[in-house]
Amino acid sequence: MSDANQARGSMGPARRRNEVITFLVLAFGIWPIAAVGFVGAYGFLVWMFQIIFGPPGPLAH
Repeated sequence: MSDANQARGSMGPARRRNEVITFLVLAFGIWPIAAVGFVGAYGFLVWMFQIIFGPPGPLAH
């Protein structure tokens, strides 16, 4: 048996439960909030850039 399989097999039920809870918190809690935050920050950055430098498009003559 390889070391990885041996380590996985010797995991206690409490440790496995903690890992599952950690995964669920990350997958359905922290990462979605972080993703919304990053997208919101990017949108805010684009909005501020356009307020300062004007909207994209051809130059008005």
